[in-house]
Amino acid sequence: MDNNQQFSNYTVLESRQIPAGAISKKFMAGVFLWMFIALGISAVFAWMFAANADLQSSLYMLTNKGPRLTGLGMLISFAPLIFVFTMSIGFNRFSATVLTVLLAAFAAVMGMSLSTLVITYTSASLLGCFASASVMFGVMALMGYTTDKDLTSFGSLLTMGLVGIIIASMINMFLHSEALYYIVSYVGIAVFLGLTAYDVQKLKRIGAGIEFEGVSAGDTQKLTVMGALTLYLDFINLFILLLRVFGRRSND
Repeated sequence: MDNNQQFSNYTVLESRQIPAGAISKKFMAGVFLWMFIALGISAVFAWMFAANADLQSSLYMLTNKGPRLTGLGMLISFAPLIFVFTMSIGFNRFSATVLTVLLAAFAAVMGMSLSTLVITYTSASLLGCFASASVMFGVMALMGYTTDKDLTSFGSLLTMGLVGIIIASMINMFLHSEALYYIVSYVGIAVFLGLTAYDVQKLKRIGAGIEFEGVSAGDTQKLTVMGALTLYLDFINLFILLLRVFGRRSND
């Protein structure tokens, strides 16, 4: 899901104008720090709900075909979308503290939802795909941060690709086509790798704009939180898609 709309009111400098100032670097460091914090929160909640039978039963029941969501489980599975939508439209209204709390709550709920992956796939698959996602994400983030090429038009194509993936996934809910399932997964991996580079470059430009314009500390923190949310979504989607393609299920 693309959630860059909240940045539209802030200066985004051209790639050739991006300075490597202290404020810009501090902003990027803050974005990655909050992304890692959110990932840590999700990991803790995913493990808690996968390891505790009582917590498990509140969200899903285990069957021969895998986890089956309860009513609360279905609500939790859609809750992350609500959080992202709320944070995006409330960017100008909410304080930095409120957005930070919402990011933490989003990460916790996302962890609950991801707990189904912990019991569906083997530990080796989870660790292997997480490590692969981390390396791939890191390489593309570095590319986006260091490249002099303007990725703006590339980002527009990736957004179109993301919309196509969502539509194809919805269609395949009815078709149950294994071929389409894998096509969507492979294309999705490519799209989110590209979005990682694009989003990092855009965040770098936002950091340069903060330094150039002298944005307030409160607004800087809000941009930091939303930037962390953007990169979190890129990483998590990449991780899930890698699992869909290369993960080995526990009951196989």
